[in-house]
Amino acid sequence: MSEGSSLWRDRNFTVFWASQTLSVAGDSFALIAVPLLVLHVTGSVAQMGLLTGVASAASVVAGIFAGVLVDRLDRRRLLIWCDVARMALYGIVPVAWAFGPKIWLLFVVLPLSEAIGMVFQVAYVTAVRGLVDADRITEANGRLSATAAAAGIGGPLLAGVVAGWFGPTAAIAINAASFGVSALGVLLIRLRRQPVPSAEEAARGPWHELLAGARFLWRQPVLRALTVLLSFFIFLTLGLTDVLIYHLKHDLGQSDGAVGVVLAVAALGTVGGSLLVGPVRRRLGFGASWMGAIAVAGLAIMGLGVSTGVPVAGATAAAYLACVSVAGICSMSLRQQVTPDHLLGRVTSAFWMTHYALGPAGAAVLTWGAQHHGVEVVCLLAGAACLLIAVAAFFTPIRQQNPELSGATG
Repeated sequence: MSEGSSLWRDRNFTVFWASQTLSVAGDSFALIAVPLLVLHVTGSVAQMGLLTGVASAASVVAGIFAGVLVDRLDRRRLLIWCDVARMALYGIVPVAWAFGPKIWLLFVVLPLSEAIGMVFQVAYVTAVRGLVDADRITEANGRLSATAAAAGIGGPLLAGVVAGWFGPTAAIAINAASFGVSALGVLLIRLRRQPVPSAEEAARGPWHELLAGARFLWRQPVLRALTVLLSFFIFLTLGLTDVLIYHLKHDLGQSDGAVGVVLAVAALGTVGGSLLVGPVRRRLGFGASWMGAIAVAGLAIMGLGVSTGVPVAGATAAAYLACVSVAGICSMSLRQQVTPDHLLGRVTSAFWMTHYALGPAGAAVLTWGAQHHGVEVVCLLAGAACLLIAVAAFFTPIRQQNPELSGATG
């Protein structure tokens, strides 16, 4: 695929693109509905943060094995089964809730779903590599992210309306159905032939396979630095959505519908960042794009903390998500470009497992701090720490303009 319009004409990519966009629209329903369920029953943002932390911990544990599964099993079938399993899990919630609130059930469903979701996301990254050529990876990631975010604009808005009219469980039921749509879309595509592991590699045993991705990351200076700094970034920001919802509900006294509107507006930032990442990456280079995005994200978090109205909260959240999109797509595309295909699942798994390892603790700390010391304090501290991460990156190989060509990444 060397022509600029080739992605538009590629059936496999188009089907995958459309189904994943619809699936993300469904995911946005759970993004709002699950915190609202907890808040309605317990009134505690700390409980929201604990649930986020437990679910994230399950995702991290699943990440230990996700890469091996993705590199050893048929990736297309694995994607389908992950979607079917999550459809069943989320479908249990509205059925059980019909007989009364069951917060404990969320502490079962959400961690299991997040663990399966980790396997899906690792397989998803390899699927993009199996759908498009290397020179189209950033473009493909940008389009997938942009349209997914665009779907996320309508999703939170509709989720807020559905939650307000029919209750949060109805929104969760819609999310369950979206996984069925995703499974159908994957069923209709074909991926390039998956590389078969060599006899020598297969004979080295499971521990070698588990550690292969981590070894690759550690040997590559840019990927190593990204992994370390993103671990701290995730610690500081994983619980930010819960904090935003708490700020809107508790500090600003907004309705469930207003929460959906703000998150929908904020999703415009992801759309903008996804559409801009290609031109920004080409003009500024990798290092400036990544460091600049992290720095502005820190400023946006600080702005969210001092916001006293819905418009400012929405604008700062949009700016934050735009920057996260730019930094995230740059990072993911670099890994896809420089990692051998037979290792891509394990490298992706090791990367996510490592940099999400601190996330559960961060989500718990951030939401506990918001409840006990106020949203303004935790956002100012978290934003300032993100600025320090951007400064630290300047003193690492991340600052290079084209690390994929320099040999620093393998």
